[in-house]
This record gives sequence, structure tokens and C-alpha cells, in this order.
Amino acid sequence: MIKPGLDLATVSRFGFLTLPNYSLIAVSNALEACRMANYASGRSIYDWQVVTLDGAAVPASNGLSLNPTATLDQARDIEVLFVCGGIDVRHATDRRLSAALRRLARGGVTLGALCTGSFALAEAGLLDGYRCAIHWENLSAIREEFAAVSFVDDLFVIDRDRITCTGGVAPLDMMLALIEARLGRDLAAKVTDQFIFERARRGTDRQVSRVLASRGVKQPVLEKVARLMGENVEAPLAIEAIAEAIGVSRRQLERLFKSHLGLTPAWYYASMRLDRARELLRFTNMSVTEVSVACGFQSLSHFSTTYRRQFGRSPRAEQAS
Repeated sequence: MIKPGLDLATVSRFGFLTLPNYSLIAVSNALEACRMANYASGRSIYDWQVVTLDGAAVPASNGLSLNPTATLDQARDIEVLFVCGGIDVRHATDRRLSAALRRLARGGVTLGALCTGSFALAEAGLLDGYRCAIHWENLSAIREEFAAVSFVDDLFVIDRDRITCTGGVAPLDMMLALIEARLGRDLAAKVTDQFIFERARRGTDRQVSRVLASRGVKQPVLEKVARLMGENVEAPLAIEAIAEAIGVSRRQLERLFKSHLGLTPAWYYASMRLDRARELLRFTNMSVTEVSVACGFQSLSHFSTTYRRQFGRSPRAEQAS
């Protein structure tokens, strides 16, 4: 649903508020989509500005910076401001940033976020009651911290006057959706052709399972299983119950895991829960005991032993690093 006043068919002026250690690939994908839309249409449809609070360029996570950079107060007639996050976004967010974002929201500016920039909006209280996307690495941790926000594993979300997007190349998909709304499907297709981009994904497309994606696995049953497991981490389901819910036998499920991934469903599930635990230890202030419970371990000692076996160090050492 789009909030009255936010008309995607007219949006053309974007601001990109870069936070220290932001993801350059996420920002550049969004910027280049605007540039290519102008090129493909033969008109200057889109305008964009890179801004920071004080106007000084900040380094991305790869050490490079974008110029020219203006102060947020100097930005010209921005209709949509994307907060661009990346590594260690918690330390890139402070009261001054939150106050500036709240001021923009009161002024009617549509606010968005790329990669982990959604954290800054949530910290400022500007996502309460909204659906929101964020990079998968932060998804579990941020769900624990901001209960009033509906964080989903979609690639991007347009919910009224908030536009949030995951990282990597997903901002290109998001911008193509905005380009199509403004300039039509044919022009958006010209942009994808120029970028040799196979197809634009929809916002509702899910962030794929890390293990499946890393091995190039696209198997519908396994994708459903991975999603079901991910939705049931705190209270893990029995493998038999998962197989029944998906509509296959346990033996069929085990064969699929072995043939496509070379591992058992139980190992995959345990590994997923341990990955979730590592995210919570790294990105939240939850205690080790709280993380253990949130990831479905029945005892702290079992959690610590399993964690050390998987990652080579204890949960407390992970939290302190």
C-alpha cells in the first residue's frame, strides 16, 4: 500500500545519505539505475545527490568514497532519502542522525534504506508499524531488538512512505520497480538490457538460503524446507514434522539433502540455528543465555559445546570480539 502523497509515478529526486562503512555495491546499483534510465529515455528524468550530515565524504566498507557530497541541509528538493548502511551500522548511528531523520519525516520526505540502513530508521522510531527489509545478516538480530517493526526477508519493501531494501544487487531490482512505475515496463526492460541483467526480481522475492545460494542450489522442496526451518528456530521442529509439512517422506527429504548438499537435514538445521546465534551474539546486546534460548538450545552447556565445535570458539569469545 502506498501512502497518499507518495506517487511512484512521479518520484524523480533521490538522496543517498551514506553512513560510515556503507555498502558501495548497494549504493552504486541504485545510482546506476537512475543514470541508465536517463540514458535509455533520452531525458533527464532522475536526479540524485550523495549527502552526509556534515558534507564530508565518508569511506565505504571497501575504503572508497563518493564525491561530490553535500550536507543534508544543502540537499535540493529530495523526494526520497535512502539511508545507506553497511558494516557495523550500530556504531554509525547516533542521536544527531536520528534527530535529522525524524525532522525529515515530519517534513514529508519519504524515507528509505539500503542494506543495513534500515537499522538507523528503526533506531529513530521511524519504522514502527511498517513492513521492512534488511540484509539477511542483520535480520535475526534486528527482529529481536525492534518488536514494533515487521522485518521480512523480502528483497525490498515499499510500504506507504518507507522504501527499504536489502544489500548487494537488490537495490537495482528496487530501482527498476520504481523506474517501471514512472516510465513503464518497456523502459525498465531497456535498463535491464543495458546492464545485461537477466530479469528484475520482485520485492516479494525472498532472500535465498545462504547454504543453498552458495552452492548454486535451486531446488523448490529444499527452498521450502529452508524457509520453514528459518521460521522455526526458537522452537525447532522435528525432521519428520518438516517432511510432513512439505509433503514428502523423511527418506525423500534426506535423499534430496544428500544429493544436492551432501549433508543431512538435521545438520543443516543445526547449522542454521548456530548461524543465527552468531548473528545475535555479534549484532545485539543479548546475553549468551538469551541467545541460546532464542536459537532453540535446551541447555547453555549444550549450546556452548556445539557452538565451539562449529566455530572454533565459545559464544562468550564471539560476543567479546
